[in-house]
Amino acid sequence: MIKAAIGLLLLGIAGTAQAEDLRDLCADRPGKGSPACTVDPGHLQVEVGLADWSHDRNSDSIEDDLLLGDMALRYGLGPSTELRLDWATYGDVRVKDRATGTVSHDHGSGDVTIGLRQNLHNPDGSGFAIGLQPFVTLPSGGHAIGAGSWGAGLVVPVSYQLPSNIQLGLTGEIDAAPDQDRHGRHTAYSATASISVPMTKSLTSSAELWAMRDRDPAGHSRQYSFDLAAAWVPKEKGRLQLDAGTYVGLNRQTPDVEAYVGVTEKF
Repeated sequence: MIKAAIGLLLLGIAGTAQAEDLRDLCADRPGKGSPACTVDPGHLQVEVGLADWSHDRNSDSIEDDLLLGDMALRYGLGPSTELRLDWATYGDVRVKDRATGTVSHDHGSGDVTIGLRQNLHNPDGSGFAIGLQPFVTLPSGGHAIGAGSWGAGLVVPVSYQLPSNIQLGLTGEIDAAPDQDRHGRHTAYSATASISVPMTKSLTSSAELWAMRDRDPAGHSRQYSFDLAAAWVPKEKGRLQLDAGTYVGLNRQTPDVEAYVGVTEKF
């Protein structure tokens, strides 16, 4: 299933290598918010989370999660439309019971998400930009980080570019998320507000506030975080970006801290 989805995403890339002016690189990474821009028609953009570690300590347990190769493939279908495939390649979950000292450990791959982003205004992300991104998640992952059932949702990214290339962003999302017991779905929704500021011609820093509410029948939860990130685009390689960031949980239901590094390249 994964190979077929990737094959569909890459279909038609051959023959698009003619010289042309490309848009500035506009990556989903770093951060939890999504941009409203789309990838240039006929081009593939690969975004990979090289490593993502989170740590959560509460009264009962200590959990450490590690994701490796969290991948997004984005292919421009038209001037304002892109097809995308997301896959968490490998995840490792380690939980220690604080009362007994017992450690449980599990690992495996994650689910595959297929989505379509349709930009409604300014597909290059300049000025005021807005888009719609419906998606469906296929239960292809293992027990460790897979949801165990299909899900679906809609992301609405909005951005506004101020003078000096300062970018404001707002991303709303609503999901039909799989229940914890894997036998149904429930509503979950989130919002991210962000600001990105160029520090140099190659380096951009960003800050976010993120909030999420999950209405799982097994127990409703609310999570909040403050996020900091930086992205570096080498001057001589405008199609390549390196990034790093951290999330800090603002309540007990949110992991205490998360740190990650990643890379993006447009072909």
